[in-house]
Amino acid sequence: MSNDVIVARSQAYTDSVQLLLQQRGSRFRAAVMEGHYRGKAAKAVEQIGAVSAQKRTTRHGDTPLIETPHSARWVFPTHYEWADLIDDQDKLETIVELTSPYSINGAAAMSRSIDDEIVPAFFGDSRTGENGSDTTAFDTNQVVAVDEGATGATGLNVAKLRAAKKLLMANEVDIDNDPLYVALTAEQHDDMLNEIQAVSLDFNTKPVLVDGRITAFMGFNFVHSERLDVDGSGNRRCPAWAKSGMHLGVWNDIEGRVTERDDKSFATQVYVKGTFGATRAEEGKVIEIKCDES
Repeated sequence: MSNDVIVARSQAYTDSVQLLLQQRGSRFRAAVMEGHYRGKAAKAVEQIGAVSAQKRTTRHGDTPLIETPHSARWVFPTHYEWADLIDDQDKLETIVELTSPYSINGAAAMSRSIDDEIVPAFFGDSRTGENGSDTTAFDTNQVVAVDEGATGATGLNVAKLRAAKKLLMANEVDIDNDPLYVALTAEQHDDMLNEIQAVSLDFNTKPVLVDGRITAFMGFNFVHSERLDVDGSGNRRCPAWAKSGMHLGVWNDIEGRVTERDDKSFATQVYVKGTFGATRAEEGKVIEIKCDES
C-alpha cells in the first residue's frame, strides 16, 4: 500500500458536504415592498389620507379648502452578522472544501433574519408620526376569527380565506393590481388539502394542486413559513396581506467576506452581515387569520 497518498486521517467519508435541513432563503422578501436606506431611521411610506369633495351650491362662492391628512410609517435598522473559522488543520484533515458551504450556510442564516424582521411586523406596533416617535397598534377589526365558517375552532379553510378577501376588498385594496398573499405553516397547508373547493377541478378552472402542493388559491399566493407566531390561546396567527401593505427596509444587503485572520493563527474566517428593518405600511392591507392547530 502506497504511503504517498494518505487519507486515513480524514474524518469525512464523502467528497461532498450536505447542509442539514433548514430554510435556505427568505420566504417573505419577494412578497413585500422594499426600500434601501441610510441613517439611523427611514421614512418608509409617506401616507396621504382620503378626502371628500364638497358640493357646489352657490354661484361665485368661496373656494373650499379641504385639509389633506398626512402621516408616515418608519423603519428602523437591526444589524445582523455571522462568522465561523476554518483552521488550516481543518483543511488538511478533511477531504472536502469547506469555505463555500460555510458561506452558503451563513447566507441562509442571514436570509432567515430578514423573515424574522418581517413576521413580527405583521401584527406588531408600527412606528408612525413626524419622526417615528408615535406607535400605531394592529387594528383588531382586521381579524378573521378562529371559528369563522364553523361552530367551533378550526384550522385554515375556504371560509376564512373568503372572510380575509372580503375585509381587504371592503378596505378598498386594489386587488387587481396589488398582489395578495397568505402565509401558512405545514399545518394550515394540510388543512387546505382537506378543502374540496381548493383541490377539486369541479370548483376551479385550472388545477390548484400541483405535485401535492397548493401554491395559490382564491387570488392569494401562499407563502410557506414555520416562523409564524401563535396568540395567547395557542392559535396560529396567519397573515393575509397586499404586497404594498408590508415594507422591508434594507440598509446593508446580505454581504459575505472570506478573509485570513492573523490573530487566529491565520485561520480562514467566513463572515456574513446584513442590516434590515420592516414595518406594516397600512392597517387595512394586513389581515390576521386565526387558525386552530389542536
